[in-house]
Amino acid sequence: MIIAVLSNYMQRVPSPRRAHAARKNYLRMKKYFIVLFASLNLLSCNKFLDELPRTKTDVNTFFSSQADFELAINGAYAALRNVYGSKSAWIMGEMRSDNTHYDYKASDQAIVVVDRYNVANFTDDQYNSQTAAKWNTAYNAISAANNILDHINDISFNSKDYVEGQARFIRALCYFELVRYYGGVPLYTSQARSREETYLGRSTVEEVYALIEADLTDAGLKLPLPTFPQNAKATKGAAFTLLADVYITQKKFAAAEPLLKQVTEMNYSLWSNYSDAFELANKNGKESIFEIQYDANLATPQASNFIYNFIPRMTSSAVITGPSQNTITDLGGFNTPTSDLINTYEGGDKRLDASIAIAEGTFDNNDTFTATALNSIVNYTAPPGKIGRPFIKKYLHPHTIANQTNDNWPVYRYAETLLLLAESLNEQGKSNEALAYLNQVRTRAGLASLTVSDVEALREAIRRERRVELAFENKRWLDLVRAGKAISVMSAYGALQKQQYSYLTPETYNVTENRLLFPVPYAEMQLNMKLSGQQNPGY
Repeated sequence: MIIAVLSNYMQRVPSPRRAHAARKNYLRMKKYFIVLFASLNLLSCNKFLDELPRTKTDVNTFFSSQADFELAINGAYAALRNVYGSKSAWIMGEMRSDNTHYDYKASDQAIVVVDRYNVANFTDDQYNSQTAAKWNTAYNAISAANNILDHINDISFNSKDYVEGQARFIRALCYFELVRYYGGVPLYTSQARSREETYLGRSTVEEVYALIEADLTDAGLKLPLPTFPQNAKATKGAAFTLLADVYITQKKFAAAEPLLKQVTEMNYSLWSNYSDAFELANKNGKESIFEIQYDANLATPQASNFIYNFIPRMTSSAVITGPSQNTITDLGGFNTPTSDLINTYEGGDKRLDASIAIAEGTFDNNDTFTATALNSIVNYTAPPGKIGRPFIKKYLHPHTIANQTNDNWPVYRYAETLLLLAESLNEQGKSNEALAYLNQVRTRAGLASLTVSDVEALREAIRRERRVELAFENKRWLDLVRAGKAISVMSAYGALQKQQYSYLTPETYNVTENRLLFPVPYAEMQLNMKLSGQQNPGY
């Protein structure tokens, strides 16, 4: 309730000029209430609670059967929804890059909206609520995995190795997110049960990667090979692909190659059509390495809603989505494909039509857009009196209730495995061998095979292929950083953006070395004194 009150306070701040100060006051108030309630709880518990409340579960006695561990691992998977399928994932992974931008609306300057703008504009700071969300949700999932690993040896049960392998995979996946976006982070390898265990300083990047590699090596031994149709759980193929990505991020290309080649022997394959990879009927199918699960058809729906964030701001989304939803207030108009990305697609690339569509319509005198038609982007030209607005199409599928869709979020697809393998081979000078894997992806897209053998030229071709193949899957910003291209690419892109959009101020797109990482959240710095003085440079 206290957090809700504080959130309402934030929403009432009328002026964007006061957003920064209001956010600081909000966080100070939040810290105060956390400390206050913690103190009250300690006082009351010491006086009254001599036994465990009957509505609570003691983690030390919870794990008494295989079913308990399976229930806990399902909870850890559920926690991943907030890491990969949440707003912070695409704000930091796509809007930070040259792939997507946002629909600016001068009348909507709510703090949460401005925070999203700021991430895209490189004007975010340590108080930004959107970048803090990734930190918090990743640690929630890590905590769920640690809870399982702490108790995995409490009892003997048939699927013990399987459960442990999944928990290590989930923990590694989350630390891989954290280390790439924030650098070195506090390293929790078990549940914190005391003040000393709770408040940790930052480990080095190397220490974080060492834990990730150890977890995934162990997970690779314990997880089963994929079987089709898959059961939505982590497999040996997922562990090997993730570990290979970890190696490639650290430029350990020779270590990645044998892992990826093993994945190509696990009966994964590409769907005939690119769009098939995202069809609801093909969830967890032959091209899926690992994806975040959503199901709008359950009695208690666990639905996704990506498309409602990605379509333009409108009073009714019915022309695009079927069910009607007002997407003006805080919902739509984000992660909008840029002309820079659209122009990257080669002529005849089938992925363009499968990935991006056009909402055609008009603006009224209040700058409100109304869509009147849904069109293909291929060779599109707006008719007289109409405006065509691009939006992400790959997550648009039939559904019956507004804001409740059944789309999963792809973390790794087999197409990326092939591109990672091509990259690892090319970086070792094996360009001819790399071409075979790259061209599998291009052929499926309807493009001619490449024949280039120069290492640098092929390196650029692979990067371009990753951009269009994996567009809107939260890969682009990390790819730019990994390639050492983020500063040059985003500075040039930002200069063009400022020429195009008058609302962008001179301080936007000041892309420096400091901006390659995001700030440690302000609340963490205040609550954990061991993080004092350990903020990332520039924040």
